[in-house]
Amino acid sequence: MGTHQGFTLWFTGLSGAGKTTISDYLTEEFRRRGYKFEVLDGDVVRTHLSKGLGFSKEDRDTNILRIGFVANLLTRNGVATICCPISPYKETRDANRALIGEFVEVYVHATVDEIAANRDPKGLYKQAMAGEITGFTGVDDPYEVPEHPELVVDTMVQTPRESLQAVLTELVELGYLETDEVMVEGGRLHSGLTDLRVHESGNVVDES
Repeated sequence: MGTHQGFTLWFTGLSGAGKTTISDYLTEEFRRRGYKFEVLDGDVVRTHLSKGLGFSKEDRDTNILRIGFVANLLTRNGVATICCPISPYKETRDANRALIGEFVEVYVHATVDEIAANRDPKGLYKQAMAGEITGFTGVDDPYEVPEHPELVVDTMVQTPRESLQAVLTELVELGYLETDEVMVEGGRLHSGLTDLRVHESGNVVDES
């Protein structure tokens, strides 16, 4: 395994937009390339590093800054670090960019209507839109769209593989990868962190 430059790939977008889905694909690409990598998923971080925090703006900011702190430690030690929290506020995303330096912001776009209609198996968006849940990002709590991300992927028109390809190409252009060739084809193991449809084998079902 060679030595590679560390960087943080920061996926931001609404819950259900596809951040963790793309991350699932990307981790296997990094593994095939022999990169050291770690994934800091928003839900997992809340269970451990940020246990006890709520969903006020102050608590959300604290959670995102904690993720950034860990990502910075990993990045400066040569780890390709994938972060995929919602991170709704520009100020905290920008603070992490300033801290980490080697920071690639990817805005994963999908509308609330699209997610509520097609990607809401637990019905949370519908409950929020009906006023049964409050403080829900994108419904009655703001999501501040990135103004100048390194990359925008639109999961309303792109398949997961197309979004993956766009990320790999951007990482090559930024000098973090040598090739944007998709090296892992076929079934991909599911992380357990997304609402992707899963085959009984444990692999992600590619619905592209």
